[in-house]
Amino acid sequence: MKKPISFIQFPAALLFLMFCMGAAGAQSSLYEFSGLQNANDFSNPGSTAQTQSSSPYSGTGSASQAQSGNLPQNNGTAGQAPQTLQDSAASAAKSGVAPEENLVVNAKLAMASKDYPVTAGDTYSLSFVVRNEIMTFAVPVDSSYQIKVANLAVINGRGKTFLELKKQVEEVVNKNYPLSGVQFFILQPSIFNIVVSGEVRMTTEKKAWALSRLSSVIADALTDDSSTRDIVVVSEDGTERSYDLFKAERDGDLRQDPYMRPGDRVVVGRSARKTTVFGAVKRPGRYDLLEGEGVQELVELYGGGLAESADVSRIEIYRTDGEYNSSGRKIYLSGLEGNYPLANSDSVYVSSYQDLRPVVFIEGSVAVNQENSNLVSSNRVIVPFDAGENYSFLVRRNKELFTASSDLEHAYINRKGAVILMDLREILYNDNYYAQENAEEYDVLVVPFKQSFVSVAGAVKTPGRYPYVPDRGWEYYIGLAGGFDKSMNSGEKITICDKDGNVYDKSEPIVPESTITAKTNSFMYHVKDALPIITTILTAISTTVTVMVAAGVFNK
Repeated sequence: MKKPISFIQFPAALLFLMFCMGAAGAQSSLYEFSGLQNANDFSNPGSTAQTQSSSPYSGTGSASQAQSGNLPQNNGTAGQAPQTLQDSAASAAKSGVAPEENLVVNAKLAMASKDYPVTAGDTYSLSFVVRNEIMTFAVPVDSSYQIKVANLAVINGRGKTFLELKKQVEEVVNKNYPLSGVQFFILQPSIFNIVVSGEVRMTTEKKAWALSRLSSVIADALTDDSSTRDIVVVSEDGTERSYDLFKAERDGDLRQDPYMRPGDRVVVGRSARKTTVFGAVKRPGRYDLLEGEGVQELVELYGGGLAESADVSRIEIYRTDGEYNSSGRKIYLSGLEGNYPLANSDSVYVSSYQDLRPVVFIEGSVAVNQENSNLVSSNRVIVPFDAGENYSFLVRRNKELFTASSDLEHAYINRKGAVILMDLREILYNDNYYAQENAEEYDVLVVPFKQSFVSVAGAVKTPGRYPYVPDRGWEYYIGLAGGFDKSMNSGEKITICDKDGNVYDKSEPIVPESTITAKTNSFMYHVKDALPIITTILTAISTTVTVMVAAGVFNK
């Protein structure tokens, strides 16, 4: 009878296949011998030594011990179940946030980047199969960059990307243990400090990791006078390199926005000339000019070029350098030729042909935008128009200016003292309506306020009609009428009717032209009205009884 074939007699190729496919037994073995207790072990190289006594695969056992089979069983740390490598990696990923600056450090992102550099403070994981057992090592990287590959080799990781290091590690392991299914991945990326100084709010240290770019490190440290055109990064070995973030932002040249490295220091310079361009340009804004650059570069390079409506013959420079007076002066240019030199804080305005269009004024009950809030105010708005444009088109083009408070039916045009009636309601709500008037330069279109009222009657101190205010309740209008007359009204009893006579509840909002009637329901008020009659009757009865008593009527 043949003996059963033991598991050890399977070919190594079968073991490799099971390992790569994630078979249940192999996968559980992979994580069972991690020897790491928590995510903090990844950032503390000394923690590896703490787990060595409990795990023969933590890096202390030699290759000869592994081959000889003299490997003790892994019982984990006393009183704790051994934490799997998968759990440890998940815990490390969750802990990859620096609380003080919300710096997100993501091992998956690092693995997905072909440029991720080997960085001091990184922790990697190395696993491979030896004689049916899966050996797992936590591989920390210190500032020497001498990386120990189990007990097989030491590799210098300085200046290498993770992919380059991974290739070397795999070659070392496969040379010693062919077909061992080696796996090497990033367990926890490093976090390090970058000193930012120079023209910044204050010299400070910023948290960064190997995929942090220069722009993200300095973003919240700059002042109005900081220059992003010549930022110096001093590396750990003293090498200085200058970078221009404008080129990175505008041209997409990421070589000008490098990744940060441990030991880097960033020095931000002070801008010599910052100028502003606005008006008929494609990219208005405030820009940091380099030496020798003038108005031509400001408009064409920084401002993105002229807009289609630009009138290059009317360029204005506002200069406030104190040379003449505190209010500054204005310089007029008829073109970009000559590349007029600019001074610090100059503002360049490129005029538009639209500026030359005739205008009308719309005033009265119009909406204005103030700090992102639409307000209805008695205001004057300047509206440009094309020669010969009919008021129907002008009004519809600016319909956002009119609100519920606008009295559209009674608008009018004031043209050099003459009044021309204009029914804006027809223009806005009747698409077939065509106004009789064309817009003329300096017309004033007046839109009155539409005023509604609420009537207050009955047992109040001052009955009358009061201006309607949206979103106000009946208490507001009773208050305007002086309040209830307590001698006439009891319990604040009222009746509310709209203009069509429909009665609605006190809890409903008041609508325009409503009537609020305070009921006369006080008992004492009605008693007071009847008291003279009652008194007269009682007096007459009393007198009659007295006369009858005197006459002896009741003695008979």
